Amino acid sequence: MPLTPEELDLRRDALATSTLDHGLQLLGDRWTMAVVLGAFLGVRRFDEWQSRLGIPRHTLAQRLRALTALGLLRQRPYQQRPLRHAYHLTSKGLTLYPHVLMMWSWERRWGARASDLPERLVHIGCGQPFVPWLACEACGDKVGIGDLSFTLEPVDALREHPPARGRAPRLAQAEGGEPGLGLRVDRWALLIISAVLLGCHHFDELSHVLGIGSSVLTRRLADMVDTGLLLSQADLADGRRRIYRLTPASRDLFGYILCFSGWASRHHFIAPSSIRPTHRACGHAFVPQVVCSHCQQPLLAREVRAEGPAADRVTRRPRPATPPPGAETP
Repeated sequence: MPLTPEELDLRRDALATSTLDHGLQLLGDRWTMAVVLGAFLGVRRFDEWQSRLGIPRHTLAQRLRALTALGLLRQRPYQQRPLRHAYHLTSKGLTLYPHVLMMWSWERRWGARASDLPERLVHIGCGQPFVPWLACEACGDKVGIGDLSFTLEPVDALREHPPARGRAPRLAQAEGGEPGLGLRVDRWALLIISAVLLGCHHFDELSHVLGIGSSVLTRRLADMVDTGLLLSQADLADGRRRIYRLTPASRDLFGYILCFSGWASRHHFIAPSSIRPTHRACGHAFVPQVVCSHCQQPLLAREVRAEGPAADRVTRRPRPATPPPGAETP
């Protein structure tokens, strides 16, 4: 059934004040996430990122400056070239690891550039290859999208700083113009998926909740249907309308969305999420935890080894850096 005006307003306010939306403003574009993933794979130097991503120099410099300003990367003089700097993940940057693992898992299954990612991840703690599992921190059970219920409580602290609303860029097609590492979905695609997850299945509902203009939303929905992130069906109750539903690929993004929203809530904004999941099985507020599929233990970056051709190109493991002087001029 279509949502009532009151239900739509609640979803609009919850998404607009969500740590997900505010966090995606900071880290939600494809290039930024490609740089973050590269840092976890051991990329340290400007020219390494540029070579692996094919990213314009000014764009890469901008993304590295932004990640440094957010406290996720630090600069240290590069040993072989002291006038240049290497970038290292900070302790705060390492807290992104759960959602980076969810990114790896999704890209290996659905991404167009899976060959750019390590073929295998090995948990050093148990010595076994693994697939990242999303689990409930309270009870330890593996969790799927159907195991959660959601309560919506708009956050006044974030209401005072509403996210910027503007033209939503076209979704990058798999065959070109796309980073070699990182999700081929961006902030707007993730917000549309989140709105559908919260029960917004019609065009007018999505437009109201997300504040996207009709022509831009039409184009974005068509892009997402074409790339397999949404399913469009005729509404049997009204043949003039379409119903948009999640596909297996977009449903698999829920772990990425929950981990990123949780990171933004706990490690950046220090504010509760306006979209609050509960694990039905144990009744506790759901706090996402990414665990090893073999031993079910939580995963830390220093306890995981990447293997395969993509990993062989870079052998260093990420570590927090000590504060360096100066800033890099690429």
